[in-house]
Amino acid sequence: MPFAALTDHEAAYAHAKAGNASGAAAEDFDDSAWASVSLPHDFALAQAPDPHANPDQAYRPRGPGWYRRSFRLDPAWQGGALTLVFDGIATNATVWLNGTLAARHFGGYTALAIDLAPFPRFGEEPNVLAVQVDASDSEGWWYEGAGLYRGVWIEHRPPVHIVRHGLVTRPVPLAGEAGAWTIPVTLDLANTTASPADVTVEARLLAPDGTPLAAARTALTLPAQDGALASLTLAVPAPRLWSPEDPALHRLETRVLVAGVESDREDCAIGLRTLRFTADRGLLLNGQPYPLKGVCAHQDHAGVGVAVPASLWDYRLRRLKAMGANALRTAHHAPAPELLDAADRLGMLVLAENRTLSAAPDALDALAELVRLGRNHACVLAWSLCNEESIQASAIGVALVRRMKALVRRLDPTRAVTAALNGAMEAQPNIADELDVVGFNYGRAAIDPYHAAHPDRPLLSSEDTSALMTRGAPTSDAAAHVIADDDSMAVAWGQTHGAAWAFLAQRPWLAGGFLWTGFDYRGEATPFGWPSQSSFFGAMDLCGFAKSAFHIRRALWLAEPVLTIWPHWTFPGQEGQPVSILVASNAQSVSLHLDGQEIARAPVHEGAARLRPVYAPGRLVARAWRDGALVAESACETAGPAVALRLLPDRTRITADRDDAVPVTVMAVDAQGRAVPIAQTGFALAITGGRILGVGNGDPNLALSEAPASDGRSAALALFNGLAQVIVCGEGAAGNTLELVARAANLAPAHCAVQVDPPRIATLPAIPPAQSLTEWRQAPASAQRPVPGQKLAEGDMNSWAWTKPGATQPSDPAARWVLLHVSFTPRRAVATAGGTLRFASLAGRAEIWLDGARIAVKDDPAPARCASFPPGTGERQLDVLFDTLGTLSQTGTRFGIAGTVSLAPTVSANGSRIRS
Repeated sequence: MPFAALTDHEAAYAHAKAGNASGAAAEDFDDSAWASVSLPHDFALAQAPDPHANPDQAYRPRGPGWYRRSFRLDPAWQGGALTLVFDGIATNATVWLNGTLAARHFGGYTALAIDLAPFPRFGEEPNVLAVQVDASDSEGWWYEGAGLYRGVWIEHRPPVHIVRHGLVTRPVPLAGEAGAWTIPVTLDLANTTASPADVTVEARLLAPDGTPLAAARTALTLPAQDGALASLTLAVPAPRLWSPEDPALHRLETRVLVAGVESDREDCAIGLRTLRFTADRGLLLNGQPYPLKGVCAHQDHAGVGVAVPASLWDYRLRRLKAMGANALRTAHHAPAPELLDAADRLGMLVLAENRTLSAAPDALDALAELVRLGRNHACVLAWSLCNEESIQASAIGVALVRRMKALVRRLDPTRAVTAALNGAMEAQPNIADELDVVGFNYGRAAIDPYHAAHPDRPLLSSEDTSALMTRGAPTSDAAAHVIADDDSMAVAWGQTHGAAWAFLAQRPWLAGGFLWTGFDYRGEATPFGWPSQSSFFGAMDLCGFAKSAFHIRRALWLAEPVLTIWPHWTFPGQEGQPVSILVASNAQSVSLHLDGQEIARAPVHEGAARLRPVYAPGRLVARAWRDGALVAESACETAGPAVALRLLPDRTRITADRDDAVPVTVMAVDAQGRAVPIAQTGFALAITGGRILGVGNGDPNLALSEAPASDGRSAALALFNGLAQVIVCGEGAAGNTLELVARAANLAPAHCAVQVDPPRIATLPAIPPAQSLTEWRQAPASAQRPVPGQKLAEGDMNSWAWTKPGATQPSDPAARWVLLHVSFTPRRAVATAGGTLRFASLAGRAEIWLDGARIAVKDDPAPARCASFPPGTGERQLDVLFDTLGTLSQTGTRFGIAGTVSLAPTVSANGSRIRS
């Protein structure tokens, strides 16, 4: 939707003025035919894959898109701080409010915060927000999506308030006092009033069980139209410490009082823990060695792309914890705010990574936003400045890292700074020399020599493994782009899961590592090209369904007995033939027993035993042995033909927020209720009381759409190796029950119900579609009554004044007549069927003329005025003729279009819109 070319003086003149945005950025643009979407939203995922498009973007064409939203603001919000926050826009954004440029922003991974104070209208006057999102450019070499893919918020604060990210706390243990902690708190305060403000600041700390532990207060004066920093300190004698195994969160409550009345408050969850990287013992958490059992992860998920609802971060982290992971590297970009909240709450350390090695102002702003977002979070382990940069061994690279590190130190002096490097660490100059912790991406042969040469430097495996597999595939088929799900294949620079962890476990001076990757992700579909659209690297697929790596990592990472048969025991047509079975275990050896008879036995090596038993249908039991004793037993059975579908929701209760979505597993079962792991059944979904956000099945070569129908009420897909997933939410269904039904030919349907509770997040209501008439011209006041319908000469910028609705002016007895004029083209619905012209407030006596004919007269004190607007295509001419010395002297001596002017489709008696 390009902007119209500027081909004449009048258009160019108007284009250069505030409030006169053109095209889809204009207030009066006709967006009635646009699709209605809910946020978060990824418009790239809906594009059909194109073999000629960028494979790293999952063959999805990207490019420009537009969003528009109209809303009203509470008049009580005037005078305070008002901020519009976009948590994430992929990728290049331009924002207009009420036709005026408000911001430009490049970078899809950090927030854009816009001070709205100069732009908005309050009360009945609508605000029109327009956002052009251009995803033509990419920041990475993976699927990045497109659009407003994270939350969009209005943050309102009173005139005396805490600024955004203004609450900072850095808990530390008290030296010399066993178990005691001190919690310094700073609040960045602002005063937007015209007078100094005497304020009191209070802070209170609550234990994880809600018990008050400590409190403090201080007083200070905020200068007029200025700010100041308030500092307090809380002392806690013996707090419960935070760790991934015990994510104990305290609650810090802060209040700002003016004349004893609360003006503003901010609360945050904080975890008290110590983190220290050492050169000889790795990472110390709360003083104890703590090997990082980490994963790298991008941010897309099946069905929704990068528009990941907040609750899906909970789901993904719970899946990682079930695998035994204790850390997540956000590769290679800043995390979503909801991810950090979930990591604090569930217990997952986060290596927060910056996207770009740069000292450009916008790049440093993005780095600062990352640090401000994460510095109060217990989960944040360290800051990673960059990943695999070609200039890491150069003077330029060193200069950039020094500047970036200095910025991080100013904002957060407590955490280590690292970077993910891929070789040439001994070259000089080198950014490795500037880091608190040196991160190695692969490079196994270089780690021991580097440690020997630099025994005082903490080291970390920032990326390793890169094993390849297709979930549920018993064997490889390169022609079909299928890789056996048995941890037998890795890229040339990587290792299998077993070998990768064995390397780290043998080196306690390494702080641990981050496997590539926790989940499959779109793009970078190594080792295949089209039609493969997602990677094969994940320990889980795009849905979060386990591959063999999930169970192998459990065996390697967990102390409790682990025993899992993989992939299944259902191989029709292979009776009497040997089949490949992997048994994940942390025992010494395993045996397989079919219907009570032992059929195979093998030692466990690096988390797994690999066996080739002869297949026959039946009940297969695995037994794990340690020092000759049986320590665990697990079984699976041969499944019969599928007879029914089954739906398994991850949760059975959600709220009616778009961000509270629940993944539901779809599977086929046989007559005995056993899952059929080889089913590839096509199915259809229908929902009531909620919406379908998307569907997926974890197939990296998926050729079917993951999008639901446009109304979100139905969708279709096929199982992939027995499983699929649908993401649903209860949007607009508070107090109801969400009912999901799955159907497939010749199978019994499946039903599931999810209770939907009222929403927790306030939403500014959307305004019904109306066209705002904003670009008015005012003729010079005249003693003689002018004739409505006049038109200015082309290119005349000066004979008539430019004006906007919302202003009044004094009358002049010597020039009683004032004419205001606007030319416009009605939107399609009004042009076809007519509409209603509404003046929110007209001050003074006035006549309303349309296309040279008078359609209404205002000769009473009531401020509002409506008139019927007849249908008609093309440009229309609207005039308001004021008689400033008319019969309305009781309303005062001012006149004008004091409020908005809008044109809306005609509605019927029952309130519905009349359509042609």
